[in-house]
Amino acid sequence: MKKNNKKILYGDKIFSTKGTWTFDFSSTKKFDKHIEKSIPLYKEIHSLSLSYLSFFLRKNSVVYDLGCSTGSFTKLIASEYNHFNPKIIGIDESNKMIKFARKNNFHKKIQYIKKEIEKLKFKKCDIVVINFTLQFIKPQYRQLLINKIYKNLNWGGAIIIFEKIRGEDARFQDYMNLLYSDYKLKMKYTHAEIHSKALSLKGVLEPYTSKENKQFLKRAGFKDFSTIFKYLCFEGILAIK
Repeated sequence: MKKNNKKILYGDKIFSTKGTWTFDFSSTKKFDKHIEKSIPLYKEIHSLSLSYLSFFLRKNSVVYDLGCSTGSFTKLIASEYNHFNPKIIGIDESNKMIKFARKNNFHKKIQYIKKEIEKLKFKKCDIVVINFTLQFIKPQYRQLLINKIYKNLNWGGAIIIFEKIRGEDARFQDYMNLLYSDYKLKMKYTHAEIHSKALSLKGVLEPYTSKENKQFLKRAGFKDFSTIFKYLCFEGILAIK
């Protein structure tokens, strides 16, 4: 029996097939627009992340942006904190994303590297930003990644994590799903596009609960961590070594 590889539209003229969401697609230029519409308060999340960075940056700090995609946030870091002379390392496993970032979000303080995040060998650093990326890493590698980050953070350094999360039980999950669907409808996505996006992410996006994400941090050795953002099924956590 032949597999049905028919491409389906999931919004913003971006196509995929069931369970085949990838960041290595041809519509890289549309990515930032799509994410801004898909994640509530996305620009505010960038602004909030930038503000928290100011507490941990030092002269010549090393900063990682894991899952940097087009490099738009990485460049914001470089522009905002150029006076600290930081070394900013943007990591993404998508070749097309890295090529786009190098061309469109270049800054002399940034080094963009194509690499699978779970295989990365970290330098000693002051800050690691991993926004909407852990949820795409296979579950068996997540604890190992957080362990490596903790080990290579300088004392007093921090990790900023933003994630899509699951509800703590079925009732709260239903609430969040319904409200998030309402949000996407307000963003002018159709019911068909919302359903198609869900199908493309099936088996690719695997969010955990807030409690489970914090357990990753605790097991790695973090003792000081707190929620810094919460809206529907999206949460931001700051952890300090």
